[in-house]
Amino acid sequence: MDLLERDAVHFGYDLIRNDLLKELLGQEHDSLLYWSGKALARKYPLHSITETIEFFKDANWGSLALIKEKKRERLFELRGTWMGKQDKRCYQLEAGFLAQQVEHLTGFTSGATNTVKKGFVLFHIETDVQDEIE
Repeated sequence: MDLLERDAVHFGYDLIRNDLLKELLGQEHDSLLYWSGKALARKYPLHSITETIEFFKDANWGSLALIKEKKRERLFELRGTWMGKQDKRCYQLEAGFLAQQVEHLTGFTSGATNTVKKGFVLFHIETDVQDEIE
């Protein structure tokens, strides 16, 4: 795929993701995207962090990397060519997806927050090791 085709693909995706969904979902946009991300992860359960990283690549969500991993927390970094000053995307879909995948992998309830930085996004996943999934 050449550069012009890639830009056209990103443009169409961005129209739906950044403009249409915000219009349709209104004030509930961020929370609905988070729970939609969790629902997608339940539909596509993965078996490792490596598979999760590949899923992000295949879904054109960006380049995901695990930065830190402890029993109760994980820190992921997401990078994409579209990220920069003009990026106004909400990353709650990805946050929900990551939280649910970690929950699936660990067997414990997990939640995610994200921080948009210049040129990348950090996802902080916290796992409640007192709350086992049944």
